[in-house]
Amino acid sequence: RNAEIIRDCSRVAARLGCKGLSFEVGDIATHESHEHVHMAVSLHACDTATDYALAQAVRWQAEVILAVPCCQHEVANLVRADDLAPILDQGILKDRLAAIVTDAMRAKCLEICGYRTQVVEFIDMEHTAKNVLIRATRGRSDAAARCRHFAELQQLQLRLGLERFALQTALGIDVGADGERIVEP
Repeated sequence: RNAEIIRDCSRVAARLGCKGLSFEVGDIATHESHEHVHMAVSLHACDTATDYALAQAVRWQAEVILAVPCCQHEVANLVRADDLAPILDQGILKDRLAAIVTDAMRAKCLEICGYRTQVVEFIDMEHTAKNVLIRATRGRSDAAARCRHFAELQQLQLRLGLERFALQTALGIDVGADGERIVEP
């Protein structure tokens, strides 16, 4: 969305001789690609911007998704679990828990959509505290595994008093009135 950042990225790409690489100003949630997207990268997209980048990558059926999330305020504001009060009463601890929970749920959503995921550190802590990389590769659809991932996501959400979060909504991952799983990425 930031034109100045796009100009900087374009200058760096040109200086490095990166052919076929382009940057555009816009909203990832509504961006349409006119070519197949092989790899989608999201670097330090703030709060739910990571979710919209992940959802778009799934819609594009990108073979590889690399996402380095930034702040995760959405879940921090939604967590409701009385037995976790000693954590939730402390701002920094609540934020750290929310970051872990958010990225775990993001990985589960990608797995529900047929991706194999890994959540790993991608850089030393001395460089940035935001060093979590969600790495996903599109795999074969295994209905039993996808159902297991859905159940795990539901269980985590139930445990933390979370009804829905941005990526879940953006991907159309829901439970119908009859309790059946609905996924419409």
